[in-house]
Amino acid sequence: MSNDERICSIALSLCPGIGHIGAKRLIDKMGSAVELFRQRKNLPQLLSEATPAVVKALDCPDAFRRAERELEFVEKNRITCLTLKDEAYPSRMRECEDAPVVLFFKGHCDFNRLRVISVVGTRRATEYGKQFCNDFLRDLAALYPDTLVVSGLAYGIDIHAHRAALAHGLSTVAVLAHGLDRLYPYTHRKTAVEMLEGGGLLTEFLSETNPDRHNFVSRNRIVAGMSDATIVVESALKGGSLITADLANEYQRDCFALPGRIHDAASLGCNRLIHDNKAALVESAEDFVEAMGWCTAGRIKPEAVQRTLFPNLTSEEERIVQLLSTHGDLHINTLVVKADIPINRMSTLLFELEMRGVIKALAGGSYHLLAF
Repeated sequence: MSNDERICSIALSLCPGIGHIGAKRLIDKMGSAVELFRQRKNLPQLLSEATPAVVKALDCPDAFRRAERELEFVEKNRITCLTLKDEAYPSRMRECEDAPVVLFFKGHCDFNRLRVISVVGTRRATEYGKQFCNDFLRDLAALYPDTLVVSGLAYGIDIHAHRAALAHGLSTVAVLAHGLDRLYPYTHRKTAVEMLEGGGLLTEFLSETNPDRHNFVSRNRIVAGMSDATIVVESALKGGSLITADLANEYQRDCFALPGRIHDAASLGCNRLIHDNKAALVESAEDFVEAMGWCTAGRIKPEAVQRTLFPNLTSEEERIVQLLSTHGDLHINTLVVKADIPINRMSTLLFELEMRGVIKALAGGSYHLLAF
């Protein structure tokens, strides 16, 4: 990816009045940030949504000057700058309409592995919640050691999720509400450094950005969007974890919550999520794996499905069948990543394959290849 695309993507994120959704739509329509700015004056003829206000907003020399300074900071500090056009950009996040047009990452991690979960919760974690984090991630590591665990490095459940992941050999990534020239809270610096080898620190915010309150809400959409499922361990009736859960539901991702006693303040939010059918109840890693359709039992061996049984498949359908044949049951988000097919198109293809009796939909958004 050229520096031009990175500079243009950073500059676009700084243009006043464009916003996350507007910026992503413009890039999707024009093909790249570079092409967007190159064709700025012609946009009204090319795009119906390109109003004079949008064209004016894109004429922002200050944004480019700031973008160039940021790229210097990125290169000096060996930070990875990911645009929507980078293959390493989190593919699950890319499918969300408000995906950041640029992300900054410090560490070593594959965001597009088969299984990615987020674990979030209250900053006032109880021993019950802390113990669940440890037990859940210990058992999940035994079942699927390549799972990536995402959280927010905050006090309470977040930091215990990161530490439990590290303790049991899982990769873990913290999504931050500020730039990579600082760390909040600083008391978690040791854990953050330990995360860099097999995970790391991810943010949409430029250097010199403080961890202001509204940034945490923006951060939560990345936590939810880059994951197959969000697990809320503990939460009061109000809090950032519930926002993350709502975002996961909006993105059509799975959401789970740990139940607690009805009068425990730290469990009121989780119990409410379960009561309102916004989250499935989870008590163990085994519960979670079964609900997600990750179970290894009953997987089809590659040789069990012959290509000649499905003579009328398109190239996209063939990719889906081959993935299910090779890996067994897969979640729709995993299929999107592995097949490199947009979520809307994938949903249509899966529906057509199901109607033709090629695949079967399972609980939790997973799909099973039928053998004949």
